[in-house]
Amino acid sequence: MTVLVALLLAVAALTGHTWVNATRWLRRPTDRPGEVDEPVAVLLPLRDEAARVTPCLRALLAQRGVPALRIVVLDDGSTDGTADVVRAVVGDDPRVTLLSGVAPPPGWLGKPHACWQLATRADPAATALVFVDADVVLAPHAVAAAVTELRAARATLLSPYPRIVVATAADRLVQPLLQWLWLTFLPLRAMERSRRPSLAAAGGQFLVVDRAGYTAAGGHASVADKILEDVELARAVKRAGRRIALADGSRLATCRMYDDWPQLRDGYSKSLWASFGHPGAAAAVVTLLLLLYTAPPLVALAVASTAPRMSLVALSAYLLGVAGRVLTARATGGRWWPAALAHPVSVVVLGWLTLRSYHLRKRRRLTWRGRPVS
Repeated sequence: MTVLVALLLAVAALTGHTWVNATRWLRRPTDRPGEVDEPVAVLLPLRDEAARVTPCLRALLAQRGVPALRIVVLDDGSTDGTADVVRAVVGDDPRVTLLSGVAPPPGWLGKPHACWQLATRADPAATALVFVDADVVLAPHAVAAAVTELRAARATLLSPYPRIVVATAADRLVQPLLQWLWLTFLPLRAMERSRRPSLAAAGGQFLVVDRAGYTAAGGHASVADKILEDVELARAVKRAGRRIALADGSRLATCRMYDDWPQLRDGYSKSLWASFGHPGAAAAVVTLLLLLYTAPPLVALAVASTAPRMSLVALSAYLLGVAGRVLTARATGGRWWPAALAHPVSVVVLGWLTLRSYHLRKRRRLTWRGRPVS
């Protein structure tokens, strides 16, 4: 019983922290920004994105409130006609430049090399750089709002997290964990104020940086071999003595990260090992998550008829865990019903994906878009 009460108190404290982050500390960029009077370059790296880049491009061309907007697209060795799709969509729009990327040299992974090529070849006059992935669709005011929030936060790097579009059962189980993890375990206010690189988070789908600060931090060249180049870039910015900030970007952008379960499975598998670092740390974190969020409903069912008080405590811990998922969904534009009720299952799936990630890395079998990532 004592152990169960301790678990209940721990889950209550974490859910309380989620509430504080979601209601008091999470930045929410305005959806009615004023006009941005500085030159801005939107940078779009593409590799075999012919099937889904069109909505992203059309949304970039429809941006408002940034008169000095330039869009730079890099075709990173695509073999599916991505460049032809880009040309068909943008036509002769003078704001758009299409570049052909070169293969990453030794010591570089594909994504940071593509981003670095874009950053170094963007208009030198641009004082703000906006990195966008092909699966992101921006609202018409998104770039203006993000740059405005970057300047209001006095930050070098701002990560406005898009609303993740979910369509399958696997999506609903796994994708909401992204926002839940950082809203539950990351102290947002301390993250902004602290210079500790360990207190850093970012999402590379939609990332806004001050160009001078980005260059001072070494840009993507400083994270050339990092699979989690977005988080590592945020840490590099902190090491350079600059500030970072997270924001709810659900009103600014949507993102459908994966089309099916194999893509989702492989996408998480390629990077989870880098999130945790040492396998021992991963084992400790996953074990703790299972104890806090998966064990309580199992205990509640197992002792319901023999120890009703114990079952009630365990059930309360489960419901508090569900409440954390509900708070996260409401704060980031997501749906909580019915996926939040399956939160214990989500944690089990996360644990399995983590185990798979380390297993594949140990055997040097992690790849993404045809390139090795470990």
